[in-house]
Amino acid sequence: LLPGYIDMHIHGSAGHDTMDATQQSLHAMARSLVQEGVTSFLATTMTQSVGKIESALLNVAEFQRHEGEANVLGIHVEGPFVSKIRAGAQPVAYMISPTIEQFAHWQNISNHQIRQITIAPEIEGGFTFLEALRDYQVIPSIGHSDASINEVHKAVALGVNQATHLYNQMRPFHHRDPGVVGGALLDDKIKVELIVDFVHSHPQSVMLAYRLKGAKGIILITDAMRAKGLQYGEYDLGGQTVSVSEKGAHLANGALAGSILTMEQAVKNMKTVTNCSLQEIVAMSSTNAAEQLRLSKKGRIKEGFDADFVLLNQKLNVQ
Repeated sequence: LLPGYIDMHIHGSAGHDTMDATQQSLHAMARSLVQEGVTSFLATTMTQSVGKIESALLNVAEFQRHEGEANVLGIHVEGPFVSKIRAGAQPVAYMISPTIEQFAHWQNISNHQIRQITIAPEIEGGFTFLEALRDYQVIPSIGHSDASINEVHKAVALGVNQATHLYNQMRPFHHRDPGVVGGALLDDKIKVELIVDFVHSHPQSVMLAYRLKGAKGIILITDAMRAKGLQYGEYDLGGQTVSVSEKGAHLANGALAGSILTMEQAVKNMKTVTNCSLQEIVAMSSTNAAEQLRLSKKGRIKEGFDADFVLLNQKLNVQ
């Protein structure tokens, strides 16, 4: 028996996506996620027009969980305050400079549901934005960023304490230029999201993160898109066609477009690569996320906590 998994970074599942901005989509996602052991998640947006992002925020604000569904803990805003150089599957045309006025408006219309925001601190207005963001109880996560190591240090000093999908769409490590990857791996103030599907990160890269960050510094996520749980084929992500095969989800230009990973598989993959303990699995699949989100009743099996459980067999399959 483990605390229910918490997925801080998930766009979609079972044919639906947060950006659909419909109650039907959120309910379908929440129903599907419990089957993989996820009892709570952040509905994650992506870079789109301001109007489309706002529709998604308004939709999450109205969500009321039904029985048998995972909890929507709030919103993870991924983009549009990110780097065009590290776009990945985030459409460059809709990327804008961050302003705290824009964010404050979004936080208001979402009924204060934004819990995490991915930002490239080095872009115009980035550091000013981070300074102002300190007045809000929101996780600033560095991601889709081309920051130098010095810019990473500056961002951490301004409150950045998480890294969005480590290794992916961030300035890579070079021995003369450690980049975002080097900064995220070495700074103990940063917890790193990790997509352990062996498509986004090689097993040895997963091992490297585990060795350097330890279980206390890793948060397992799926970054899944709507094709999760469905057959291979063509799907939509933010108005872009995504081809899904056994090699993962890719745009026509070859860029990775989210994953089709389940948390159940992420946990099994992590165990396979690192031979970590079940206690460490608990940290990486729920406790660390709960602590980052300042949730006082989730991430542990303890009297007074929410009864969000996942029951596994010896092979870590969700029962």
